[in-house]
Amino acid sequence: MAIATIDPSTGDQLKTFDALTAEQLDAKIMASATAFRHWRDVPADRRAELFRDLAQRLDDEAEELGRIATREVGKTFASAVAEVHKCAKGCRYYADNAEAMLADVPHEVEGARVLTRYEPLGPVLAVMPWNFPYWQVFRFAAPALMAGNTGLLKHASNVPQCALAIEDVFLRAGFPENVFQTLLIGSSEIEKVIADDRVRAVTLTGSEAAGRAVAAAAGKQIKTSVLELGGSDPFVVLPSADLDTAVRNAVTSRTLNNGQSCINAKRFIVHTEVADEFTRRLGEAMAALTVGDPMDENTDVGPLSSGDAVKTLDQQVRDTVAAGATLVTGGEPGSGPGFYYPPTVLADIPDGSPAHREELFGPVASVWRAQDLDDAIRIANDSPFGLGGSVWTTDEAEQERLVREIETGMIYVNRFTESTPEVPFGGAKNSGYGRELAGFGPRTFVNAKTVWIEGG
Repeated sequence: MAIATIDPSTGDQLKTFDALTAEQLDAKIMASATAFRHWRDVPADRRAELFRDLAQRLDDEAEELGRIATREVGKTFASAVAEVHKCAKGCRYYADNAEAMLADVPHEVEGARVLTRYEPLGPVLAVMPWNFPYWQVFRFAAPALMAGNTGLLKHASNVPQCALAIEDVFLRAGFPENVFQTLLIGSSEIEKVIADDRVRAVTLTGSEAAGRAVAAAAGKQIKTSVLELGGSDPFVVLPSADLDTAVRNAVTSRTLNNGQSCINAKRFIVHTEVADEFTRRLGEAMAALTVGDPMDENTDVGPLSSGDAVKTLDQQVRDTVAAGATLVTGGEPGSGPGFYYPPTVLADIPDGSPAHREELFGPVASVWRAQDLDDAIRIANDSPFGLGGSVWTTDEAEQERLVREIETGMIYVNRFTESTPEVPFGGAKNSGYGRELAGFGPRTFVNAKTVWIEGG
């Protein structure tokens, strides 16, 4: 089996890699298990020192690493470089904070010394997506490895160069061999890796279908799993919102990473008093974006990840319009080389249409008209997903109701949803379970062991 790099801006195949044989995969799993026995005993301050060195190397090499990501997934070069710097920030955050997060927790028990001690589990398999090829990996790896686990990365098959670059930068930063490894394998091998007794846990960021498969495999083996799946995040705009600010942030959120992010705002739910004006401004702003070469500093939106991604998105848009939606702007795929789809706005979304029930993974904004606050909350919750969401209102009573009643793992008020090391990240409903980042990161892949010392 060959794993290929294809440039989404041209459609050209750049490089191919051989997948691991069964014997090579077994050797890597064994090496990870062996490395764990040493790594778990490395003092926390030494681990932190290595992660600070890694952070500096990421900052120093951000442009080189950014170019690899731009070539493999089509994200704009500026956003790719920023992503690498964000990884450095994550490494420093856990270097500075993980030891305290993992400190023993005492419990008041008369006549005894009782505490909870956090101990690492062992090799953790990370099944990661292509859309943020560095950050998705480091938001798992920094806290998990600081906790004393080792990492096995099964990255998306369209980003082998990013995957190998991550392993390489760990080694060059001084990490012991096999503490972090990349597995160049196909998706068909994942269940076998999860079933291996030497692998103790799994985390996946990806599609709902992939999440169901990984959760079932982990459940069968009684192993810890964390799932961060799709999202169809609501972006609620009420009359008291500043429309200039709301529209500007709507465009930024919807087109982040060329519209290919789980936490992009996707469903714009706008009070009827301001719906016409918001939709007009949103359409004009989306139409004004520059689509083109992701290496060009003037480009706002680059290509989608693949030709299949364009076909899927185009069909979803066409089916939604055929069901009765209004096409405000966009809606026609590019005709030249590369996998381009224009910034698009749909309004008057019909019930049961793809834009109503499915995640649209590309620069397509869908606008709903809400009659009042109750209606806005109803529409926001009328989705199988519940990852994040943002609400735009200066009315404190409205803010409180929206925060309390919208069914998501994250809700942002007058700010669009984002992922940052200091804040827990994860969803509800079909968007997955478990949490990453903040204190959850280091304490996810650990055994919380109760220690009771009588008379202590």
